[in-house]
Amino acid sequence: MCMTLRTRFGTLNPPLLSSMFRFALPIMAMNILQLAFNAADMIVVGRFDGSLALAAVGATGSLINLIVNLFMGLSVGTAVVVAQDYGARRLEGIRQSVHTSIAISLVTGVVVAILGVGLSTPSLQMMGTPGDIIHLSTLYVRIYFLGIPASMVYNFGAAILRAVGDSKRPMYFLTVSGVVNVILNIVFVAGFSMGVAGVAWSTVISQYLTMVLIMTSLAKNEGPIRFNWRRLQIHMDQLGRIVRVGLPAGLQSVLFSISNVLIQSAVNSFGSVMVAASAASNNVENLVGTTMNSYYNAAITYTGQSMGAEDYDKIDEIAKISTVFVFATWMVLGGAIAFFGRPLLGLYTIDPEVIDLGMQRLRIMMAVYFSCGIMNVFPGLTRAMGDSILPMLSTLVGACLLRIVWLVTVFKWYPTMMMLFLAYPVTWTMAGLGQVASFFYARHQIRNKASTPETSALNV
Repeated sequence: MCMTLRTRFGTLNPPLLSSMFRFALPIMAMNILQLAFNAADMIVVGRFDGSLALAAVGATGSLINLIVNLFMGLSVGTAVVVAQDYGARRLEGIRQSVHTSIAISLVTGVVVAILGVGLSTPSLQMMGTPGDIIHLSTLYVRIYFLGIPASMVYNFGAAILRAVGDSKRPMYFLTVSGVVNVILNIVFVAGFSMGVAGVAWSTVISQYLTMVLIMTSLAKNEGPIRFNWRRLQIHMDQLGRIVRVGLPAGLQSVLFSISNVLIQSAVNSFGSVMVAASAASNNVENLVGTTMNSYYNAAITYTGQSMGAEDYDKIDEIAKISTVFVFATWMVLGGAIAFFGRPLLGLYTIDPEVIDLGMQRLRIMMAVYFSCGIMNVFPGLTRAMGDSILPMLSTLVGACLLRIVWLVTVFKWYPTMMMLFLAYPVTWTMAGLGQVASFFYARHQIRNKASTPETSALNV
């Protein structure tokens, strides 16, 4: 009998906890490295090109996410389908999913690049981007989207590797490209005075490097995930399975991004100093968010494989362990960021007004970031069980719609920075409760189907 560990969250399975943590650790490192490399973009441009350049780059994040996330969500479908087939030892299904996924990534990458370049200027104008930075923001976005096809391929390839339990190689590839990105940042911005254009081109080059590395890895793999360009095609059965999970996941991300775009528009109304402060603070906050996101990937992989193996009792243990991970991260990292926030913000700018405003946002965010982690991690459990609609609806109501209501009521009545940023913790909490409820409903459905002899496991 396996040992159990008793905590305030119930009994835990130490071997499973250890296994999930070892799996999540490379993803965590990868996410933190990605954050560090993104932060390097902001730090270099803020230090060498000033607060306006920092604000210009920071003002683009919500728009980029809005355009990218719909299609990037399909990689979630890839992760779930490959993990389920891997758990059930359906080797031909894995092979078909690999080649279908790479084909999807290439097609959607080109589509997203075209949309991003074409919609950049009108979208930034609609968001109310301050006039003193909009030309720089537009320049950054147009260059950035040239690298999106490569980014799509990398993310789909990384999803394939993680689905079969390999979370290390994506980290290695990102590390290499990130180092290249930082070096190019310094060369282009500090050396050649290219400003935001230099930061954007550095990102594009590093994205294509990660694509080359991930595709080389898949091509040389000896297992069922091996990629062969001659077998590149879209298998409709696998496409359907991927879309059924990935499209709602993508729509959820889009809905979430829409709400962030609306908040960014409100931030823009306070002027470029506030935009710079919010951008710097958001980068610091993401240290916690990206760490928690590794648990989301672990939840998808372990739950998907458990579904494929029809080991449904294990899913409850995965949910408990995921909750413990989120809570511990919030207490340790969230507490550290709240305490050391000022020197961290000082890495991005020397402007005391920007730092003061950034600290006000940081304190609000870190106070309840646990709810943000629950909101982000639990959808992975639910999707891996085959239900991608409920997480989407929970995000729609708890995050997107509620944020809109908050902006047109509370923020309109009290148009202060405090009331604007309070929209985040309020909606995180509501959406988090919805995601937990969605998980328990999907879990109940799975157990009912499993208890019916003539019903097979619920696999997408």
